[in-house]
Amino acid sequence: MNNTIIFVADWFSNEVNGGGELNNDEFISIVKKTGTNIQRIKSNNLTREILNQTQDCHYIFGNFINVSQDVMDEVISGDIKYSIYEHDHKYIKTRDPSRYANFLAPKEDLCNTHFYSGATAVFCQSKLHSETVEKNLGIDTVHNLSGNIWSTKSLDLLLSISKNKKRNKVCIWDSSNPIKNTSKAIAYCRIKKIPYELVGNLPYENFLQEMGKNNCFMFFPETMETLCRVVVEARMMNMKTITNGTLGATSEDWFSLKGKDLIDLMREKRESIPKYILETIK
Repeated sequence: MNNTIIFVADWFSNEVNGGGELNNDEFISIVKKTGTNIQRIKSNNLTREILNQTQDCHYIFGNFINVSQDVMDEVISGDIKYSIYEHDHKYIKTRDPSRYANFLAPKEDLCNTHFYSGATAVFCQSKLHSETVEKNLGIDTVHNLSGNIWSTKSLDLLLSISKNKKRNKVCIWDSSNPIKNTSKAIAYCRIKKIPYELVGNLPYENFLQEMGKNNCFMFFPETMETLCRVVVEARMMNMKTITNGTLGATSEDWFSLKGKDLIDLMREKRESIPKYILETIK
């Protein structure tokens, strides 16, 4: 196998500004700086011809919903070496382990099991995430990366906001996505008579700036979050957090950190996470 890595994703951050996309693009950027040849390809553009031409490369699948079935079959049954950078429970049809007792789905609700079991490594975001993958799939190739990757620019902004004086309000993410459960956070604040502010529909940096004006962030997602970048960002901005037991971040020992201490740790993750992945797949 040569040293070329091909990173496959359904979307990249220039198309979708989601947490997984931001993390993946930062990973690719950091790996490039190590001198490793890493190429990106959208999942719907991956063909059997490309696979045949790149059999000596290592594939990392960040997302794979748009990979065609014949290509997926070729990856599983062929000589392709690949890993999975797991973001959102694509081994369960509902993509939500939290609806099952002990986060263990019945076998009839599992999917893509051969794809996961054939991977050199399955990289997860947190202790809760990795343990859930292991118990559902029964594989021993799961690795906990214990965090995400933020850009230096984002970490610098989070540090700046962390130093600002906070007002005594709860920030609630004003999301139209029902699984983010904005309505439950609003109801909680109204019942408890807690002053709150809705923040949403803003560019990423503006969202952080508005969110960070408050001293607390409340978030009750309906599905298991593999990590939950927004809650970690709240902690980095020196905010208190009120949430439920379905966040991967809360399973990590470092979740007790706030402000600069947590930001410094995430700066270290920029080096340690890519290094760990590269060492594991070699």
